[in-house]
Amino acid sequence: MMRRGSGLRGERAISLATLPAGRGEHRLALAVVVASAAIFLVAAPLAKRPLTPVWAFIPIYESALVINDAITAVLLFGQFRILRLRALLVLASGYLFTAFMTIAHALTFPGLFAPSGLIGAGPQSTAWLYMFWHGGFPPLVIAYTLLANVRPEAGRPPARTDLAILASVAAVLVPATGLTLLATAGQRALPGIMDGGHYTPVMRFVVSSVWGLSLLALVMLWRRRPRSVLDLWLMVVMCAWLFDIALAAGLNAGRFDLGFYAGRIYGLLAASFVLMILLLENGILYARLVEAHEHERQERRRMQQMATELMAANKELDAFSYSVSHDLRAPLRAIDGFSRILGEEHAERLDPEGRRLLDVVRTNAQRMGRLIDDLLSFSRVGRTEVRRARTDMGGLVRAVFAELVTGEAERARVELRLGDVPPAAADPALMRQVWTNLLANAVKYSGPRARAIVEVTGGREGDRLVYRVRDNGVGFDMQYAEKLFGVFQRLHSVSEFEGTGVGLALVKRIAVRHGGDVWAEGRLGEGATFGFWLPDQGGER
Repeated sequence: MMRRGSGLRGERAISLATLPAGRGEHRLALAVVVASAAIFLVAAPLAKRPLTPVWAFIPIYESALVINDAITAVLLFGQFRILRLRALLVLASGYLFTAFMTIAHALTFPGLFAPSGLIGAGPQSTAWLYMFWHGGFPPLVIAYTLLANVRPEAGRPPARTDLAILASVAAVLVPATGLTLLATAGQRALPGIMDGGHYTPVMRFVVSSVWGLSLLALVMLWRRRPRSVLDLWLMVVMCAWLFDIALAAGLNAGRFDLGFYAGRIYGLLAASFVLMILLLENGILYARLVEAHEHERQERRRMQQMATELMAANKELDAFSYSVSHDLRAPLRAIDGFSRILGEEHAERLDPEGRRLLDVVRTNAQRMGRLIDDLLSFSRVGRTEVRRARTDMGGLVRAVFAELVTGEAERARVELRLGDVPPAAADPALMRQVWTNLLANAVKYSGPRARAIVEVTGGREGDRLVYRVRDNGVGFDMQYAEKLFGVFQRLHSVSEFEGTGVGLALVKRIAVRHGGDVWAEGRLGEGATFGFWLPDQGGER
């Protein structure tokens, strides 16, 4: 049986053909075999005892057998369609073969539908069909064991899988029809194995050969490692198959004795074992499917509720952003404006310390304004939809650099070295923010150098577009690299370099929203490199 805790953990852990047999399955299978062997040992000495012919027994027994084998074949074909394991295709063909041969055996059984049987049957036809039937299944079980470890054909399309199933049905029907014709129309070419209702000496040789094939199939299943649940129950089937052949065609004397009845009951049980386990597995999987569907429905409902709550939170956040933008900026503009007026119109009334403090007020008011702008940008990036378009990254770099470096003296001090920067499928507005922060960062941390160099390069690396901004500024210690992209994380004091500590965090958030990431490399006093990558989507969307 399938262990309850196994779950749907992988594509190959949902089938009897791939689920390893556990200790519980081994114990149950052993109990079935021991019980069958005990009944066999009791019935074997009495196998030749004649019993009353019950003509209804054969059609009931063989009808049940055909239904069991046909359903088992359909379920195994279904497993093959899912798992693409050729071993399952072969085993399904084996069960289909036994169903076809059972039908032929019933039609030719003397006295059942006609005194000598239908479809041109003779006195030897039914016995030979029984031998063909019981001799054809074991070789297919052996083929199953040889193919069981062959990896599934994962790339096979469903149409090819369906074609393989149809080809297997045809491949089974052709030999089944041929063997039926041989046992009926061509029966004179076969040696006689029945003499009235009793067996001839030739029958003993034929039965021994068929019995040996079943024993070989059992040995092949025993030697297979690792042993699946399907392997285990096929071993039980082959044990019952051995008892069937021994009682119904080996140890008994002829038709309608105790061995005849007992052997066929064993055959019916053998046909039922794998079917019962497959049906049990399908029931368990269906229950899990219902459970998974219910869980998915609850999860969808929960996600819809979260989406509703998120939309409400976004509205509140938008209102808060507006409040920050309007209510905080207004007093900051007043502070900056009035301090500028004081500096311009009343500076002569202030001593040097007063003028210095007035400059501090203006500087901090302006810094607070920039901080508010950066925080609002950081917040909006997390909520704004990324609108991808073909973005000229080189053009953005040149435009942003021109906005940052405006004065003659600044242009003379800072040199931009722009390499071959490939375009990207990205949001142009968000990419402008990325380049603004990275280039401003490079220019700012170039420090008081007489000649600052900002080098921008890019290229394709596998399925990524990679961009780097390198400067020859103050650099940083790599042990602090993880801190650089956090909000309000700074490695230098404000007195050394102005900034809000939000710019690089904003760069990281934008890169991640595009499906990429950022990194940084540097050495103290030798400059730094800040880079980011985006998925390569052909430069346009």
